[in-house]
Amino acid sequence: MVLTATAAPAPPDGAEFFEKNIRPVLAERCYKCHGATSEKIKGGLVLETADGLTSGGDNGAILVAGDVEKSRLITALRYTDSELQMPPPKSGQLSADQIKNFETWVKMGAPDPRPRSAVAATTKPSIDFEEARKFWSYQPVKDPAIPNIVDQAWPLGAVDHFILAKLEAQHLTPAAQTGRRTLIRRATFDLTGLPPTPEEVDAFVADDSPTAFEKLVDRLLATKQYGERWGRHWLDVVRYADTSGCNSDFPVPSAFRYRNYVIDSFNRDKPFDQFVREQLAGDLLPAKDDAQKQEQTIATGYLAIARRFGSRAAEFHLTIEDTIDNVGKGMLGLSVSCARCHDHKFDPIPNRDYYALYGIFNSTTYAFPGTEVYRHSKDFVLMGKPEDVAAAKKNAADLADLDNLLEHLTNERRPLEQLTKAAMATTQASTRPSATTMPSINGRTLLQVIADQEAAKGKLRGLELKTFNVEKAYAVGEGTPADAKIQKKGDPTALGAKVPRGFLEVLGGQHLPAEEKGSGRLELAQWITDSSNPLFARVMVNRIWQNHFGKGIVQTPNDFGVRGKRPTNPELLDYLATRFVQSGFSVKAMHKIIMLSRAYQLSCADDAKNAAIDNANDSLWRFTRRRLSAEEIRDAMLAVSGTLNKSQGMAHAFPPEVEWKYTQHTPFVAAYETNRRSVYLMQQRIRKQPFLDVFDGADTNVTTADRPMSITAIQALFMMNDPLVHDLSDKFAVRVGMACPAEVERIGYAYRLALGRPPTADEVRMGRDYLRECRARMKDVNVAWDQQSRMALASYMRVVVSSNEFFFVD
Repeated sequence: MVLTATAAPAPPDGAEFFEKNIRPVLAERCYKCHGATSEKIKGGLVLETADGLTSGGDNGAILVAGDVEKSRLITALRYTDSELQMPPPKSGQLSADQIKNFETWVKMGAPDPRPRSAVAATTKPSIDFEEARKFWSYQPVKDPAIPNIVDQAWPLGAVDHFILAKLEAQHLTPAAQTGRRTLIRRATFDLTGLPPTPEEVDAFVADDSPTAFEKLVDRLLATKQYGERWGRHWLDVVRYADTSGCNSDFPVPSAFRYRNYVIDSFNRDKPFDQFVREQLAGDLLPAKDDAQKQEQTIATGYLAIARRFGSRAAEFHLTIEDTIDNVGKGMLGLSVSCARCHDHKFDPIPNRDYYALYGIFNSTTYAFPGTEVYRHSKDFVLMGKPEDVAAAKKNAADLADLDNLLEHLTNERRPLEQLTKAAMATTQASTRPSATTMPSINGRTLLQVIADQEAAKGKLRGLELKTFNVEKAYAVGEGTPADAKIQKKGDPTALGAKVPRGFLEVLGGQHLPAEEKGSGRLELAQWITDSSNPLFARVMVNRIWQNHFGKGIVQTPNDFGVRGKRPTNPELLDYLATRFVQSGFSVKAMHKIIMLSRAYQLSCADDAKNAAIDNANDSLWRFTRRRLSAEEIRDAMLAVSGTLNKSQGMAHAFPPEVEWKYTQHTPFVAAYETNRRSVYLMQQRIRKQPFLDVFDGADTNVTTADRPMSITAIQALFMMNDPLVHDLSDKFAVRVGMACPAEVERIGYAYRLALGRPPTADEVRMGRDYLRECRARMKDVNVAWDQQSRMALASYMRVVVSSNEFFFVD
């Protein structure tokens, strides 16, 4: 009953990290002196090739892969050695974030996908798109014929034919069917993220009809807990958070509306293509009434939740990059943002394609949650009576004007303070400057600027106290439509040629029509979800398969490009993608196709035979044992303790906006506990929610395609000592104690609640021995007699919920 070790979290993709964070800095700051074609290579050090960087220069190696402190490159970047400072001080040191990226890269082993030769290619041939489209993922989806198999009795559906055909070709025999109790626990966690109740288990075990499992799946798909479970999968992909991610991590109180929109959409089985179109351009889609218009506008929260950076609006190009990165990976399975600084080094995505998309999002107005410099939110979509909305908009505009004025006055004040301080230091007390003789700049003195600041702050306080009867949606709207210029090497201050707004060339290369007066988001939504796009359906059905079987048919769910893994069963992938389109993009229909297969219902016992088959087929032919996700662990403890509140979560208890004075030194940090499901926990960007952090919750800063699942000593200590675990174990004990008067019955009921099965005779004996020993120890430390039984039972409940069987699904 002890948690055992498993695989460590998967490292980030090194090649992509290099392309996004290392190569652009090398190109911008280093190649002039250390390029392969430089007129004079300083210090004999070439940084333009992989070999040049690893071999070092005249003074030896500068890089020790995996060891930051022994890498002279890092020493040079940090400026900790006065004799070794690069780039030279006259050129300016790299930023703290850039240096941190180099440190991370070295820790990763310094992955470098560039040419190994001593001379780098100075030009790259233009992309041959006709040749590029021959790659498997850019080929049109085909509806393959169902394969012939020998064992006609084994399959329960077409999915099984594709799997069994591969096994028979290798002369392998599938595993046996799993037991009924295991199957209902597997299906219930998969579709709802909660354990089945003892009554549900008993009913399924007793149902011997041929459609028993199909009825179970239908029942689970109809629960509102289904949307909470599968909505969480999508929230992982879109890196949902309730805070902005800027230096101060400002709260976004209305972000929950988008979260609930996602959950409700899965529960209603909204067609997935419509679901995506609404998230990209819901405000531009037709609506039958105000309620639908509001829902579709809230859906664009997908774009609004893009991460914010820094302390002001000047870093907004990074928010657009984050948007493009997520759209590319989440909806197309492509690392499009790798083309921000140059043509993609692996996939057929030229630099101009990145800026074709950039122009679309740069023509969009994102809701602004506030930053250290501009504390007040603006451009949220307001919902209410027209007169209330108009008044709230004016107030927000006035606040923004005052924020701008105060920043201007702060910048104006600094040099005046220096002049005044110098004047005060060089004159006698009797001749110090007066209000009329103080130093001035452009006719304005320090006292005048201070007076203006105080007046502006007074107006600001008055506007902050105003309240309006309107609701906010963290969403987007149309901005000023314009094509973007290429940013040379990703630098927004170094602009190149203008690029028409449009789509990726390899997927059609459509451009906005000349008469289009909007941002282009509506057209982009249509291009992405078009049935001729070979990636859209494939990427989503692969995610569904992955979240049922543990691995995708393509095991790099966010990368269907050259650097990603090839599909282990491409015919099955296309079969599912075809069915997905034919079903009207019904996610629930895909669940049934997959779960009603025999492959899903097989045993995942880890015996030698199955291990051999797994190795031959990359573990894709059957359900694989998995640890519960962080949310499932917490929700299961709430469920068995009888304290789970199944109502939908709404807004979090953030402080009133008038009190927000967060800075990068004192950022917003909070954790709000709730007995609702974990999908409703407040999620921050600069700090993970404590429980989710311990158990590998999703990273809210980047798209999470596949959560690493680790078992660590910290997790075991958490289960032993955390107050939440103790509290829920105590409530679990109260529930069991009130339901069953006898000790044996209590042990049996606890097992049925937590593990979905009755205990064995040995488990009953061990449980009774444990309870007896607990009571004896409490008696020794003078615990009151009437508390001994409850405390012993609570301790035993903590053992049960800490067991491997509770933590894992077979």
